[in-house]
Amino acid sequence: MAKRASQLVIGIDLGGTNMQIGVVDAQSRVLGRAKKKTRASEGGDRVLERLVDGVHEACASAGVSIRELKAVGIGAPGAIDSRTGTVLEAPNLRWRNYPLSKVLTRKLGHHAVVDNDVRAAIYGEWKLGAGKGVDDLLGCWIGTGLGGGFILGGRLYHGFFNTAGEIGHMTLYPGAQPAGMSIEDVCSRTAIVNRLLRLMATNHASIIPELADGDVSDIKARIVAQAYQRGDKITKRVIQSAAEALGVGLANLVTALSLPRIVVGGGLTEAMGESLVSLIRDSVRAHALPEVTKKVEVVATKLEADAGLLGAALLAQEYVQKKVTRGR
Repeated sequence: MAKRASQLVIGIDLGGTNMQIGVVDAQSRVLGRAKKKTRASEGGDRVLERLVDGVHEACASAGVSIRELKAVGIGAPGAIDSRTGTVLEAPNLRWRNYPLSKVLTRKLGHHAVVDNDVRAAIYGEWKLGAGKGVDDLLGCWIGTGLGGGFILGGRLYHGFFNTAGEIGHMTLYPGAQPAGMSIEDVCSRTAIVNRLLRLMATNHASIIPELADGDVSDIKARIVAQAYQRGDKITKRVIQSAAEALGVGLANLVTALSLPRIVVGGGLTEAMGESLVSLIRDSVRAHALPEVTKKVEVVATKLEADAGLLGAALLAQEYVQKKVTRGR
């Protein structure tokens, strides 16, 4: 037991809709899990309470004591200063300059390594999934919002301001109305659902209400995927438009950084798979320049919902290893 205990960490993927928590060993095997709704509308304090409860549940699921852990890794939404473990700004959680690492470390009794949720997911994909084998990588996660992350020169890239990867906030349509300018405004699952709702409200026929059992107040990614697969006209129009626009934004990054591969993930990607990724791939290759960059690979996540959890766990394990090395 002592040998196993020395290898265990917690990985947490704190998303805008759900939180995934797992006890992870040195071979990146998830030994125990907990999944909870984020319920960001209730505020950051309540989110943190559920997160701590989830850590205890995951430990119970794995059959281990929380005392056996060595560190905690968490990917959190928003702008993160990973050097201090501070959430600079996470509007959905109502956190600003929130010392998440210090708070979690105090509550759990183990050091908490904090990074952006999508950056953690990209790191997991680079080490274990669809990003393996390249030193330069762009990740794009399509979910409640739209985020990204970079591996550059074989390292997770944070940038001077420690905010690298906020591709959802890149301006795509500078002349548009507010809340319609950025990539996230147009291409996130939230944006896609809102556009579908507006079209249905103006008498455009759709099978979405039928698929949602008449309740369109909270349309999930799987409903969008089902409507697309069944040939729903407005869903196909909206998805194709969003994929085209997203491809333009990603192509600009490929052109600027000469990137060989893009990994696309998030809830909408997991639900739609290659039918979405192929649309984005076609748009990226159509707009990337010079000609050689059109060879860029655009692939779907392999780790899917575990990408953020495993990436955060890897960051925690690296912290433990560095601590051991420094102690020698």
